[in-house]
Amino acid sequence: MSLIERLSRKEVRSVDQRTIKEFGLPGIALMENAGRCVFELLMALNTTGPVKICAGKGNNGGDGFVIARHLDNAGIPVQIYLLTNPDQLRGDAAINFQVAARMGIPIHCDPDLSQPDEFRDFLKEADWIVDALLGTGVQGKIRPPFSMAIQLINDAAGKKLAIDLPSGLDCDTGLPLGNCIIARETATFVAEKRGFSLPESRKYTGTVHVLDIGAPRQIVIELLQKQSL
Repeated sequence: MSLIERLSRKEVRSVDQRTIKEFGLPGIALMENAGRCVFELLMALNTTGPVKICAGKGNNGGDGFVIARHLDNAGIPVQIYLLTNPDQLRGDAAINFQVAARMGIPIHCDPDLSQPDEFRDFLKEADWIVDALLGTGVQGKIRPPFSMAIQLINDAAGKKLAIDLPSGLDCDTGLPLGNCIIARETATFVAEKRGFSLPESRKYTGTVHVLDIGAPRQIVIELLQKQSL
């Protein structure tokens, strides 16, 4: 169990920034650890596939690409649906997208979700649907194309696993920002998010699994000390 009970949006950002800048652990290593841990969770949940990964342009999407690579290496059928133009990907997410593409993992790109029927068909027959759309930084009402994508994911029959927090859930309040993924499992990193303390948030998170992605223990201890003041 994490030393720290819950992280706010600001604290999540601080953990990542300090790990990278002060300790010199590259962001791509954190992304690799995150994706690998979620892959291992999916294996522990007896995943046989197919797994359908729904990705946005941020680091959550990058985590999704890492998950896809490990699933493919394990022989688990996996596909990615990308709700952004690949040219909009940056940094670590762009690197992991290119790796997944070069591995021949099927990737469907529809930045505006202009073909909702195609997305609906993509989600069919999924064992698990991985929500890697939006992260902890999201604030304000969820807008298209994500509002529609979230609704279609919720309507699909496959089991849903959210990365870090369900897309559409406010990190700090635990309240939905409009349409919100209703997950069976949530794989969250370092610690639970502050909004998870709201009992109503469990409708969206399902079972929460706290995964260690290698952030230095010292940072977590310092945050715990500040929270106790």
